Amino acid sequence: MSRPLAVICLAAGLGKRTKVSLPKVLLPLCGRTLAASSLHAVAPLQPSRVVVVVHHQKEKVQQALQAEVGNLFPQLQFVDQGAPKGTGHAVQVAMAALGEFRGDVVVTYGDCPLITTATLQALIEVRGNSPCSVLTAYPDDPTGLGRILRDAEGRFTGIREHKDCSEQELAIDEINAGFYCFDSEALRPALTGLKPNNAQGELYLTDAVASFVGAGRASDLPTLEAAEASEITGVNSLADLAIARQWMQERILLEHLGNGVLIVDPASTWIEHGVQIGADSRILPCTVIGTGCVVGRHCEVGPFAHLRAGTVLEDGAEIGNFVEAKKTRMGAGAKAKHLTYLGDAVVGPKANIGAGTITANYDGVHKHETRIGARAFIGSGSVLVAPSQVGDDAMTGAGAIVTRGTTIGAAEVWVGVPAKKLKQREPVPPKPAKDKP
Repeated sequence: MSRPLAVICLAAGLGKRTKVSLPKVLLPLCGRTLAASSLHAVAPLQPSRVVVVVHHQKEKVQQALQAEVGNLFPQLQFVDQGAPKGTGHAVQVAMAALGEFRGDVVVTYGDCPLITTATLQALIEVRGNSPCSVLTAYPDDPTGLGRILRDAEGRFTGIREHKDCSEQELAIDEINAGFYCFDSEALRPALTGLKPNNAQGELYLTDAVASFVGAGRASDLPTLEAAEASEITGVNSLADLAIARQWMQERILLEHLGNGVLIVDPASTWIEHGVQIGADSRILPCTVIGTGCVVGRHCEVGPFAHLRAGTVLEDGAEIGNFVEAKKTRMGAGAKAKHLTYLGDAVVGPKANIGAGTITANYDGVHKHETRIGARAFIGSGSVLVAPSQVGDDAMTGAGAIVTRGTTIGAAEVWVGVPAKKLKQREPVPPKPAKDKP
């Protein structure tokens, strides 16, 4: 039977090295903030309690994370660390908030967005009945990171901070990743015994681990190597953020490729979290697809296309060169192939949007909707000022300016500036069926 799980996410840091005003844990990463990415990794573990330790710009951090992940965690709680006094102090504050909780306590970080659910699950399982389990890794460059100490038999004996390592210990390439799973009943007394016996005058969480070693329980402390060293990447600068984005983007693209999406050039394609793409769709180079977009089966997007939040492409729809769509639904088989902006629009099945078309959705105060019917043909360079409506099988001539509040009836042809009705459109004969070979 699994034990109750609590998660402590440390997100109180100032982030001076980023040199931006935004709190470090709220830096964007593929459609999520850093902290939200970290918390998404623990969501499948179904923790009964989640405590986020905040301090720097705490109101902004709390508001952002509540909006991003509040729906994932019924017991999401924020606590102010106050003046930060180290990781041990942060966990002390979080444990006080957890009260009488008993079970597993996983410590994670708001600036480590690449940790995976599988690794955290394994870290919990490997703890067994020991006071804690420790996540380790073998990064390409261990500089600045605490080293894992082992005896001649390879058993864990402790953690040595980089600055305290001897020359021999600096040669160790296994590092402490900083992620732990604690037994709550062992953690509480270990935290009580922490002392600021270091140059920074801080309370270190590693000293809690050391207390188990000092009590002769080092052989009881299991370690787990991260499946990929990239998982424990921390973001301390914008350069680190760029590296983390590369890793995260690769994961997202590989998932879509594995689901039957043909991404022609992954190196030039950006797809954020929370995007659905059906099998047999083609994503062409230099395409950006934002969080919340849905692309059906047998669609084509790009090259140089931008799908923004709320955009839905039904099966067989196509968005082409230099087309931007925001909060727009393209019906099955509808096409917008060139140099077009579609904002707050509903485009019917089989409609054809000509090059240079604009749905002018914003009046300076409010956004308005444009509706384009099934099989409608919008001539090149048309501007449809919202709110406006184009009926089924209707047509606008090239360069037509459809003014605000206009309703174009079914099969009507409108031309000019401002556009006026010219005639009824002749029925478009169906294309002859292709002979089967």
